[in-house]
Amino acid sequence: MSSLIVFLKAQMSAFIGGVTDYLIMIICTELFGIHYTISIVISGVLGAVVNFSINKYWTFEAKAPLGKQISKFIIVVLGSVFFKSGGTYLVTEFRAIDYRISRLLIELFVSLGFNYPMQKYWVFKKQKTHI
Repeated sequence: MSSLIVFLKAQMSAFIGGVTDYLIMIICTELFGIHYTISIVISGVLGAVVNFSINKYWTFEAKAPLGKQISKFIIVVLGSVFFKSGGTYLVTEFRAIDYRISRLLIELFVSLGFNYPMQKYWVFKKQKTHI
């Protein structure tokens, strides 16, 4: 599979997981009154489940054992949630930008600069076959 196709599939997966994540964040914050940084943690975990499933079976068609991939993915999700929550807080509080807008800005940087490379080159890295 070409690198462009993998990249585009990964972006579609990130979009679906991101929309799930973002909507859950809004629901937690606006309907349940949870602080947006905590809502990002909750929504990040749920969005990650969606993203992992799509990436494993569709984007990267990864054949590695599920347990090994999940443990790596959890580490990536923890980093991602930390960057999203912390970055959103910093932009919201120090730039006086609404958390919903801050979150979208931070999401773009984290998705392209952290999540995609970590998933492609570490979590779902193709196993070399030995002949």
